[in-house]
Order: sequence, then structure tokens, then C-alpha cells
Amino acid sequence: MTTVKANDVALGIESFGAEDAPLILLAGGTTMLSWPDALCERLAAGGRRVVRYDLRDSGESTTGDPEAPAYTLRDLAADAAALVEALGGGPAHLAGIGVGGMVAQVAALDHPGAFSALTLVGTRPVAPGPVDDDLPDHDGATMGRLFSRPMPDWADREAVAEFAAAGAEVLGNDPVAARATAARVWDRTPGTDPQIQMANHLGMVFSRLDCTPRWRERLPELSLPTLVVHGRHDPFFPVGNGEALARDIPGARLLVLDEASTAIREADVEAITESMLSLR
Repeated sequence: MTTVKANDVALGIESFGAEDAPLILLAGGTTMLSWPDALCERLAAGGRRVVRYDLRDSGESTTGDPEAPAYTLRDLAADAAALVEALGGGPAHLAGIGVGGMVAQVAALDHPGAFSALTLVGTRPVAPGPVDDDLPDHDGATMGRLFSRPMPDWADREAVAEFAAAGAEVLGNDPVAARATAARVWDRTPGTDPQIQMANHLGMVFSRLDCTPRWRERLPELSLPTLVVHGRHDPFFPVGNGEALARDIPGARLLVLDEASTAIREADVEAITESMLSLR
């Protein structure tokens, strides 16, 4: 892992595969560890240079004030395009997961020359906040259980890991994998300030971003090959959001993972890898 200067900020990255291979850029949601090692390794074994990176205010990337971010969604989209240029691998296949999928959509719309293909995992075509009438919102019962839990002591690595594992059970993800990932995120977080730790583990900063103007109405402008991946049992962004993305983007392919929720499972790595590598 290292950092790269792009768009006047430092972005934490990790690379897999040969540097002269076609580039796949994985936007974190919010940290790069949203993308499992196994998927990165499989994509690299398929002849790609894979670079996963942290969004601002997470991991090794520039950390400011997560309570009042001095940047917008479009700045994060510009980060992705600038990172492709800095890495010298453009145009790149851009993939985003969760909120990183929102970044990826805007990046592909605002910087079309930087990207050759698009993969959107577990995301939706509108920003945090009220959803469009045709989109399913967060599952209320699940969100109630998830957000009614007391916050952990963010200075306690084990308490944070246990908090993540319990949250994974609520969401229908693997608690063992979530615990291990949370410990790695904690280790990469710069300090134990509660707001910075929350930004890394919960992506709270994203709900405070300026995400205007809307971009959904522009999705039919996209002409690059696009894959939409969504868990059948995702309660955070229910699968109807992925189905809507696949309808809105011309020619997009939809891969619904029948046993998955919000996280990428080990069991689904092969299917996702094959689908991403087949985008042309």
C-alpha cells in the first residue's frame, strides 16, 4: 500500500498484478477494504492491473474534517479520473461499491475519456437522502436494529471489530469476515478520534456531502460497457436499486447474487470476476 497525489489530494492505494496490464480501478465504499483481497487477486490473475483506493477521509487518503467535508461528490469523481491519469493506465475499467458506486457513476458521466468500462456493486442511482418513487428505500426494520445499537469505544480495536461483526449479522453478511475487515480498517485509520473512526467504519462523511445536482437523468448518456452487481438480500440498498440502474444505463448487464446482502462474499468472487473480465 502507498499513496498517490491526484486532484491535489493524497489517495491511499494498493496494487495487484502487472503494471503494464489493463487497469481496473476499484473505488472504496468508503475504504479500499470494501473490495476483498480474493477478488483483487482473481482479477489480477485474469490479466489486469488492479488498484483499489480509499475515498477521502478514509484509510490512507487525505483526512480533513469528516463532520464538515470541504469537498463534494463531484470532487470525489474528479479524484477517480485524476488517479487514472496519475497511474498512467487510462482509460480504465472503473468499479465502485456502495457509496463508491455513486462516485463511479458521476465519474463516468463527468470524465468519460478516463474510463473504458463500469462496474457498480450494491449501489443506487440517487444520492443519500429521499429516494425516487420507483426506488426501494432502506429496509426500515433492519435499519432500526442497525442504528439503534450503542457506538463502540472507537479507541478499542476489539470493541470496534465486535461492533462490525454484530452489524454484519443484522445486515445478513458474514460476521467473521466483517470482524477481520474492521480490525484491518482500524489499523489503517489515522488515530482514534471518534469522528475519524466513524468516517472509516461507517462512511458517515458521505451523508454530509453536497451531492447536487442529480445525475440519474444523465445515466442514459453512458455508452461504456456496464455491469451492475447486487445482492438479492441487500436491506441497505434493496435489489430494486440495482435493477433500476441496469434499466437506466443503456446495454447494462445485471448480475444478481442470490445469497448475498451488502458485502462481497467469498462464494461470489468467481462469478463477479468472470463478469467483470468479460466486459467489452
